[in-house]
Amino acid sequence: MIKFYGYKRCSTSKKAQKWFDIHNISYQYQDLVEKPPQQEDLLKWLTKFQDRGLRYFFNTSGQVYRQMKLKNQMNNMSIDEAAKLLSQNGKLIKRPLVTDGQKLTCGFKENIYEETWL
Repeated sequence: MIKFYGYKRCSTSKKAQKWFDIHNISYQYQDLVEKPPQQEDLLKWLTKFQDRGLRYFFNTSGQVYRQMKLKNQMNNMSIDEAAKLLSQNGKLIKRPLVTDGQKLTCGFKENIYEETWL
């Protein structure tokens, strides 16, 4: 089952949900601001997909990211630190985060969704 971590007020999450709906792909929705992914899950994903870099998982254009001045900390941040931060504040996570346990995408780009989820 595909797990879709989105945010109801995020236009990118809405576009991604619409894409899944149009393609008749079922998913389980979870609001990542109300209930962020657990630290253990994030640690697993950050490790498995570490070739994408930590920045891939962060909402780098978000207010919380800027307020915390995380841009300057990214290069020295460990996977454990990143997992802890992301699990504590869902607004730090690039939306939507979608995974089926084997594959994972952050954000929404139609061509990436076609390659990954069709």
